[in-house]
Amino acid sequence: MATGMFRLTRKCTDRIIGIASGSTGPKTSNVCRVTQLRTAVSTASGGILPKPDKTSFGLIRMTAVVVPFLYVGTLISKNFAALLEEHDIFVPEDDDDDD
Repeated sequence: MATGMFRLTRKCTDRIIGIASGSTGPKTSNVCRVTQLRTAVSTASGGILPKPDKTSFGLIRMTAVVVPFLYVGTLISKNFAALLEEHDIFVPEDDDDDD
């Protein structure tokens, strides 16, 4: 499928470049005709396929993956901030500008 699309786009650009350069090749139109082939919703004979199965518990699965990684990321950033402060690389200044 991908190689077919590559060939089609290359064929179209070759025609456009040939027309722009004024070549005396065969006279063809600039319009590239694409035949749509959607096998995800229809069969080869043209019949419509049934609806795909719905994955249940999608929100629970997403939560089970996101929450631990957020927690680990929080721990890493907290430890790195403590390391920076310990080595005086980045220490916020305590300025009292409210006077």
